[in-house]
Amino acid sequence: MPVREMVLEGERFVIESVDDVFPEALASIPQPPERLYGVGNVGALKEGLAVVGARRATPYGRGCAKRFATLAAERGVTIISGGARGCDAVAHEAALAVGAPTVAFLGGGCNQVYPAENAGLFQRIVNAGGAVVSEHDWDFPPKPYTFRARNRLIAGLARAILIAEAGLPSGTFSTADEALLAGREVWVVPGAITSAASRGANRLLYQGAVPIVDDDAFADALFSAFGCLKTEEVAPDSADGETDEPCRGEEAMLAALRAEPLGMEALRQLAEVHGPQRDAFTWLMVWLAQAQRDGLIAQYPDGRYGPCPTLRMAV
Repeated sequence: MPVREMVLEGERFVIESVDDVFPEALASIPQPPERLYGVGNVGALKEGLAVVGARRATPYGRGCAKRFATLAAERGVTIISGGARGCDAVAHEAALAVGAPTVAFLGGGCNQVYPAENAGLFQRIVNAGGAVVSEHDWDFPPKPYTFRARNRLIAGLARAILIAEAGLPSGTFSTADEALLAGREVWVVPGAITSAASRGANRLLYQGAVPIVDDDAFADALFSAFGCLKTEEVAPDSADGETDEPCRGEEAMLAALRAEPLGMEALRQLAEVHGPQRDAFTWLMVWLAQAQRDGLIAQYPDGRYGPCPTLRMAV
């Protein structure tokens, strides 16, 4: 298991379960930790939303993690995860992008960061007022069994846990199990029944987890758990009261891709209808590149284009 021995720069703390600053949420879980070792802001250790998912996440899973972590962080909710590849790292990055605190629980000590390629991410978490935390001493090496134990801390500090994507079998299930043992809510983003990457998530929904089917469902869940109010997004009108034609064309293309994935020929036909009359194909190619760059759409392995979950649904 490759790790990187490094010294995270920032304030270090060790807190005991009997200390006043020890998180009450963690003191009440089954098998609470005796102490916590951390780098960063001890004040960041407050109840928040845990966002977890597959390490080998698909664009769909990564998009869901980014989408919902961003929506929560924008409302002031601390994002909690495990700093792993895939959905975990994306959730931390989403919080950092909006200037919100985030907490990463490690499987080993804070001097044994894993995965090694996320060392820079852990430092940015500390620099942004968050915290990197472990129940193990500074130089304790990460072991396979320590990650299962780590998951109870992720679930325990959270009021709710959002699973962005999970296949079968999946280590994410252990975090869901720990959340249920600690009396926390489990929210799950559904996936296609034909997708192996979503079999675990869909199984959790079958077992009674809360389905997060769109932004409104997520906003309702946030309000229930954290008291966060919904925010309405209203597109401003142009100065002369007329809508911008290129924007209308882009909206039409996005609406079509929300309905079903489309190949290039179908997109070209749509561009001739909704794009500029002159050189619609060039407009289409530019729009496809920009929309993929902005995380609005993704190209699937079969060559078709389809919706990316970072695309916010209209309210």
